Amino acid sequence: MKTQKKLTLDFYQTLGKLFYAIAAADKKVHNQEFNKLKELVKNQWLDVDDTEDSYNTDAAYQIEIVFDWLNKNEFKAENCFDEFISYKKTHSSLFTIEINKLIMKTASAIAASFSGLNKSELIILAKLDIELKK
Repeated sequence: MKTQKKLTLDFYQTLGKLFYAIAAADKKVHNQEFNKLKELVKNQWLDVDDTEDSYNTDAAYQIEIVFDWLNKNEFKAENCFDEFISYKKTHSSLFTIEINKLIMKTASAIAASFSGLNKSELIILAKLDIELKK
């Protein structure tokens, strides 16, 4: 049981990396993108499951925590995206049809939240869509 909990926390942390990669695809993370992420975590991701972190907080908040930390430390979007893909390949059973739809919905909303979609965001969204369909 403890192993599954760790995987779930890792899952949410990896989503934070992915959503950061989407927001940072154009080399700049805008406040609107982080605000959209927080809105979607609150309204969509908190209901996914009841896993909590070691502070008895819903594990879905790990998405925001990791995103914010990566942004403050200016990580490269490409590296974060690659880490997500690697995690997905290793833990493919966690990526159900419903989860994949929610991932795409969240990623698309983040990308579109500041001045619509630009070329770099369209490219990374297309790559994500292809990976999630594998």
